[in-house]
Amino acid sequence: MGARSADESHRAATPLELLFDLTFVVAVAAAAAELAHAVADDHVGDGLVSFLMVFFAIWWAWMNFTWFASAYDCDDVPYRLLTLLQMGGVLVLAAGVPAAFEDSDFTAVTAGYVIMRAAMVTQWLRAGHSDPASRATAYRYAAGTVVIQAGWLARLALPETAGFVGFFVLVVLELAVPLWAERPTGTTWHPHHIAERYGLFTIIVLGESVLAASRALTPAVEAGVTTDAVLLGGGGLAALFGCWWLYFAAPAGRGLATHRGMSFYWGYGHYGIFAALAVLGAGLEVTAETLVHDIHASDGVAGFAVALPLIAFLLLLWALHAPLEAAPVTYLGVVVAACGALAVIAWTAAAGLALPWAVVLLNLPIWAAIALQVIVDDRRARTSTVPG
Repeated sequence: MGARSADESHRAATPLELLFDLTFVVAVAAAAAELAHAVADDHVGDGLVSFLMVFFAIWWAWMNFTWFASAYDCDDVPYRLLTLLQMGGVLVLAAGVPAAFEDSDFTAVTAGYVIMRAAMVTQWLRAGHSDPASRATAYRYAAGTVVIQAGWLARLALPETAGFVGFFVLVVLELAVPLWAERPTGTTWHPHHIAERYGLFTIIVLGESVLAASRALTPAVEAGVTTDAVLLGGGGLAALFGCWWLYFAAPAGRGLATHRGMSFYWGYGHYGIFAALAVLGAGLEVTAETLVHDIHASDGVAGFAVALPLIAFLLLLWALHAPLEAAPVTYLGVVVAACGALAVIAWTAAAGLALPWAVVLLNLPIWAAIALQVIVDDRRARTSTVPG
């Protein structure tokens, strides 16, 4: 298991990585569905906290696998079997999501998470044994991960308040391990491979959001297609498509190649982007439920459940990609204006605008930003082709 080259040509995601990602669909879908139920019951605060806690476990396990694979993927038999073990851990985690939301019981979530992380310890030990140049780094990763997993297991025995505080302490320690481990020697992750893997996970989360909205709309359509159902379905799909358009407008691979020192900032910041897209799916599911059920949450809450993740997505997308590019895809002024418009439109739902129309109108700032981005790209392309 030698280190792979950071400038390997034509590096792309492998079929095993794609299969691995599919197991995360189950976990993300479970977390988003529980959040949607919590919002519909007007338990927004508790539901959001539980979601962010569960989503950290999902995201961090995925991210560690992804960056390790970028540097050390050898696709031999032990590597494949350890990946299979991690996939099993994802399913265990997903099975524990309902208990985490309903009873604050993180036993199964923790068990699944520790299974995934234990497999990564073995991978790091293999890397350290096979790659003398990065042995200290690999063994630091392994040692740090082992210690913190013991902490996660010990947290289960703590009282609820202490366990809640302990969660955030352990999160900080988890995030600190790579910073500490990479001090002796940085791993040889591939910038374009990493950008592709993050893009693929973005599509995974967007796909879950499409599924959530479709699942919620099905009862309404079965009762008879209505204008409201068409507006919600079309508006939700357009919003998700707009997020896809904006995300992939930024060539992250090129930026990471020239700014490798930004990798932690960019990689860690994607927790917010992924979480925002998953919350958007939950918000769309809540809006669709209003067509067939009398939910406890108001139309204003449902409207902001769609608008706020869109605002978070736009702000984080700009913040993460602007430092990587000399000429940003979207300007801060455009982002701020779009976020302000989203907040105003969501407020109109609270003030009495029909929710389906509010969802449609929430697309206007997103697609205005896309239109400006297309115009800017076109002008840059024309300028670059002018002789002299």
